[in-house]
Amino acid sequence: MAYQAHPTAVIDEGAQIGEGTKIWHFSHIMGPCQIGEHCNLGQNVVISPDVVLGNNVKVQNNVSIYTGVTCDDDVFLGPSCVFTNVINPRSGVIRRGQYSRTHVGVGASIGANATIVCGHDIGPYAFIGAGAVVTKSIPAYALVVGNPSKQIGWMSEFGHRLDFDAQGRAHCPESGETYELIDGHVVKK
Repeated sequence: MAYQAHPTAVIDEGAQIGEGTKIWHFSHIMGPCQIGEHCNLGQNVVISPDVVLGNNVKVQNNVSIYTGVTCDDDVFLGPSCVFTNVINPRSGVIRRGQYSRTHVGVGASIGANATIVCGHDIGPYAFIGAGAVVTKSIPAYALVVGNPSKQIGWMSEFGHRLDFDAQGRAHCPESGETYELIDGHVVKK
């Protein structure tokens, strides 16, 4: 076994788990799903069938990732964040096979207790604040907060708020990388 799993974790047949991944207490990994290399899945995490997680994805405690969700490399999912996969659930109506898809782009972070309503994609390096309720797709590098979520700025790939000058340029204080704001979109130079 090239990954580590706590003895209380349940890993179903058909689950593909990459080398160096760690799965902690009371988690349930359903098959078939794909989990990349060097991921960390905290306590009480549920990965449903057909979920795809890239490499180095960090899933904090109490997160359920349902069928229809895919995450690229280096995604951070904060404690108790929520994904949905049916837009109009009813207990008495079977909607299996009608799951809406949600894609989380490379390097994106979703804060603790945030809710991602299904069918809305999260762009690369977007930053979803704690407790936010995402009801529409979020562009790359966007910083959103609130219920419903509202964009209040832009973030660097290192997780720092970008302050654009009059020419539409900003610099990450940690990496020194330059970003440009062009027609409402951020591009790293």
